[in-house]
Amino acid sequence: MIYICLLFVNVYGRAMTDGRDQRRDLAAMLHPLTRALVAAELPVLADHGISMWGYIVLNALEDGPARTQAALAQAIGADKSRIIATLDELQQAGLISREPDPADRRIRLLAISPDGRRVRADAQSAIQANEERVLARLTPADRAAFLRAAQALSELPSEEIAGR
Repeated sequence: MIYICLLFVNVYGRAMTDGRDQRRDLAAMLHPLTRALVAAELPVLADHGISMWGYIVLNALEDGPARTQAALAQAIGADKSRIIATLDELQQAGLISREPDPADRRIRLLAISPDGRRVRADAQSAIQANEERVLARLTPADRAAFLRAAQALSELPSEEIAGR
């Protein structure tokens, strides 16, 4: 497994040399940045008492309650069995609630709590302070263009990116 990961990194690190466009693939350019940003986020999240999956869940629930754990898992791209422990931790910490649906008591409605909103906002503020430090290396015009492009591309459906 380690060999495969190293091979993957080596292949991504090579520039095209066949005379065509000399830019690297988007994934090759963004992967090191994403990896470094995630590594910078982990201690911030730990300081706020949440995991990366916990932060992802809180962000998803900030947009509105989820009708089921399966719907939440699908929305965040996680296996529904994978997030159960994360939901348990968040609920025990008072950051989310899981209430029975009055229309179907078998279903648990998931919602972020006021404490969950505060923790999410505090963690996001600390994360974005570091991002601002990194973005300051760009000119104001490049910074604005990068953020606009990142926002637009992040909103594309996975199927469209895959060409399906």
